[in-house]
Amino acid sequence: MRQAQALTVMLNGSSVFLTGAPGAGKTYLLNEFISRARDAGKTVAVTASTGIAATHIGGTTIHSWSGLGIRDRLEERDKRALAANPKLIKRYNATDVLVIDEVSMLHGQRLDMVNEASKLLRRSREPFGGLQVVLVGDLFQLPPVSRGSSDFDFVHQSAAWEELSPKICYLTEQHRQTSGGLLDFLEAMRRGDLQDFHHELLQERIGAQPNPDQPVTKLYAHNIDIDTINQKHLADISGQVHRYEMQVKGREAKVEQIRRSVLAPEVLELKAGAEVMFVANNPSAGYVNGSRGQITGFEDGQPVVKINGGSRRIKVSEHDWKLEEDGKVRAEVSQLPLRLAWAITIHKSQGMSLDSAEIDLSRSFTPGMGYVALSRVRSLNGLYLRGINGMALQLHPQIHDLDDLLRQASAELAAVTADAPAQADEPAAAQPDSQVLSALKAWRLQRANADNLPAYVIAHDSVLELVALKLPATAGQLLALKGFGPAKVDKYGADILQLITKHSA
Repeated sequence: MRQAQALTVMLNGSSVFLTGAPGAGKTYLLNEFISRARDAGKTVAVTASTGIAATHIGGTTIHSWSGLGIRDRLEERDKRALAANPKLIKRYNATDVLVIDEVSMLHGQRLDMVNEASKLLRRSREPFGGLQVVLVGDLFQLPPVSRGSSDFDFVHQSAAWEELSPKICYLTEQHRQTSGGLLDFLEAMRRGDLQDFHHELLQERIGAQPNPDQPVTKLYAHNIDIDTINQKHLADISGQVHRYEMQVKGREAKVEQIRRSVLAPEVLELKAGAEVMFVANNPSAGYVNGSRGQITGFEDGQPVVKINGGSRRIKVSEHDWKLEEDGKVRAEVSQLPLRLAWAITIHKSQGMSLDSAEIDLSRSFTPGMGYVALSRVRSLNGLYLRGINGMALQLHPQIHDLDDLLRQASAELAAVTADAPAQADEPAAAQPDSQVLSALKAWRLQRANADNLPAYVIAHDSVLELVALKLPATAGQLLALKGFGPAKVDKYGADILQLITKHSA
């Protein structure tokens, strides 16, 4: 499917799964859709499965946006807390489109929870409460592993995915031309059609050495590999060790729940010169989850990090991760939001784009691992292979079968879909419905007299003008407008909606 055809499907309001190989233009198309949807007056929530991925599209994590945090499931008390949160109610009802990028890294259980919360807060039984949902990603990447299990919790196998039944937009054009053969290699992996010349291409990168002055991220399959490498590099640096221990509050079971979701180590040892990666989001402080840098020194016992690619230095303070239930903090951990980053696991690299990487695939242990590692690098010239085994180039057979179905579904949709037209010049600004606005102002005056209230307490002119412009048809759409909270909608919503029905053209 061409980008312009996929854009048509998305602009028509359909929920979709936007997919395709690296270089097919998923991010470009997503940004184009978001821009046009917002120009059309829609509110678009831009989220991703991880902090690193969210920064690439200027969004937030789905965990944060949804208000679900690090919960593993929705208990009845959680639902009561969500339903009593006016900020969340407003957020869900003010949203028209929910975007979730890098969806392959999202647990299927998490998507089910977002679906359930959307229905609850939008008071609708429709999938995701009637939201248009745009899922974006590449299912050939590694899915998350369910805790306590070796089974993958594939997001496309979730009940929410089945209920949503998204239209498939599989981009087939290739727009990235600077890969020097790497994209062709990845596409051949997807097709299960690796030839001898593909293997020869990869063999040429085994043993290649980066420039000593070139910052290179090392990717390994196992945690034990990266821990050993990071500690060795740290030991090779002369100077004082600064040790930071994680502080915890709350019941052990709740604390452990946070620990499992936090990438910061319980004990962090640092020296000046250490390579580090941030593991939390704090844009106001100058870093996001996945930002890389180097320790340049310590001030008042706190590390100072110079961010890679710039001159900015950040004095890093502790970050708090909290588990809240029923509006109360049940557990909390505090630690510097850093970890050593000479090496990271392939799994943690998902969502990153790297100019260069030193990759060891000799201990690959699951299908898709080599695909994920190789697709992090922008070109073959930036790939430095330390080894490779037979598992590294395998992909999950279930995803191969699914990919054929996705391609077929997308081709059938493309056959009946026209290209989206080029974006028109700046459209004329929409105007409020004059009859509705007059009726609303008359109603407001009558209601103010009856309740012995100033008219502005019921609604300012600007609020009534917005209502006459948007012409909401449901309580949820009214709640989405600025100036309306749950209490005001409960008190005045029925009257306002009746007036709109009666007086709108």
